[in-house]
Parts: sequence; structure tokens; C-alpha cells
Amino acid sequence: MTKKRFQVVGLGELLWDLFPSGKKLGGAPANFAYITSLLGDEGIPASRLGQDDLGAAALQRLSELALPTSFIQRDASHPTGTVRVDVDSAGQPRFEISESVAWDFLEWTPEWQTLSTRADAVCFGSLAQRSMPSRSCVRRFLEGTRPDTVRVFDVNLRQQFFDAEVLSDSMKSATIVKMNHEELPRIMQLFGMEHRGEQSSTEKLVQVFKLRLACVTRGNGGSLLMTPDGSDSHAGFRVKVADTVGAGDAFTAALVHHYLRGATLPRMNESANRVGAWVASEVGATPVIKSSALMQTLANIA
Repeated sequence: MTKKRFQVVGLGELLWDLFPSGKKLGGAPANFAYITSLLGDEGIPASRLGQDDLGAAALQRLSELALPTSFIQRDASHPTGTVRVDVDSAGQPRFEISESVAWDFLEWTPEWQTLSTRADAVCFGSLAQRSMPSRSCVRRFLEGTRPDTVRVFDVNLRQQFFDAEVLSDSMKSATIVKMNHEELPRIMQLFGMEHRGEQSSTEKLVQVFKLRLACVTRGNGGSLLMTPDGSDSHAGFRVKVADTVGAGDAFTAALVHHYLRGATLPRMNESANRVGAWVASEVGATPVIKSSALMQTLANIA
């Protein structure tokens, strides 16, 4: 496998997760970029923050996480995004996402155009496309990437912030699509397709949208990976769950890390599940590595 350090962009919403115990930086781009960097690639968040105290705190936190802030836009008219998070006894989160915030107004800039041409991979979601300004900007970013850039659509069906058009257009642009087992039947329904089970529906999406790879995660039950040529299922890893916030983003980061290196489906699946399980065992989406043993584990995974 190649030793190259890839440039991997997390594009979309950057926000603060407001837990009962306090706030933690969140949003898929930062979560994804952080784990990407831990695994050895260059994780680059691209988003937009308000020119407010929360925006300044977010930039400070990104710096503490050793993530670049060069592609974080500032907005004088809209506040930094927040999400109120309540976690149940099983560690499953419920989200209340604030609207008309900075990341709803992503702007296409010369700096982002340059970034799009540099990226070896870019991960984008459905939530960041809930507003037309940001949807247009995401589309332009994807159109600006090289033909060999890996475009990862991480489905994120939150509240009412999605529709069939966004999902379809995103899948048409994607190399890889990742969704969870609850989202899969909803996606099939929105597309007017019959859901005949996980394997059959995933295979249908791979065929219809000409995907290189589709992934269905099952929480602590592992995941299914499928390509046009085969599939692999992993049972997952059992851990004591603190909360599952960011676990899916960590899974995606590990999946992309190995996909860029031409790994086998079993190798991708095992690594993605292991990294996702580690994040689920910690509070918040950007946990600190507390031991040299864990660092060695991540190094071996990478």
C-alpha cells in the first residue's frame, strides 16, 4: 500500500454540539478531517463560521486539533452554527439543529476553487445542502475536482433537511456513498424503488448510480460494503458506548483512508469499524488519544 500522504477535504457544516455537559466542536467536516489527520493524511475542513465568539472559539479549537483553518470562511451576517444534542441511555443522540447560520451561506471563492483541484478526496453530505447558497457551492466544488478525485457522499438525513433531488444529484456525483441501515429504506422510498433488504437495495443503488463503493453502517452491528464486483460484511466491535456522535464520521475517514490506498474490502471494513467504535467509546466526536498504546493501534490500522 502507498505511503503517500493524501489531501482529504471535509466540506460542509462546522458547528458546536451543545451537550448537557458543555459544548464540543462538531459537524461532519471537522470530525472527518480530525480522524483523517490522526490516520496520517492531511485532513482539511472547509466550512463557514460567524464572526462571533463561537466562531473564534471554533477556530481556536481547530488549531488545538492541529487542523488547518485556511479554508474556513467568516460570515459577518450569520451566527456560527449550533446543535443541541441530547443523548439517551444507550448513547444514541437526538439533534436540534439551528437554522440560517453561517454554514448555510458557503461561498465559492478562488481559494476554494484551488482547493477543489488539489483534493485527492472530498467528503460532503446532505445536511450542508439544505440551503440553496450552500448547495450551489458544494456542487461547484465537486465539479472543480479532478477526474480521479474520490468524491464521498455521506448521507445525513436530519430532521426535514433533505429531499430526493439532493440525494439523487449527490449520488450521481459520488464515487462512494455511505448511509446507515435506517436511512437505506428511506432513500429507496424517496427514489420510488422497492426496498427488498439491505443487500438487494445496496446493490441496486450501486447499479443505478454507477458507484465504485457503497457502504451501509449498522451502528454497533457492523457494516456492509459493496462494489460492482463483490461485497463484504463485518460484525463490528463491541465497546462501552459513551455517545455515538462522530462515530459515523470516524468510520468514513478510515474507509476513505484505505480506499485511497487500494485496500481490500475486508481491510477497509475492519479498520472503519474499529475506528468508529473507538470514537463511540469516547465523549464527543474529536476525542484525544490518551495512550501510546492507542496511538500504536491507530498506526497499525493506518
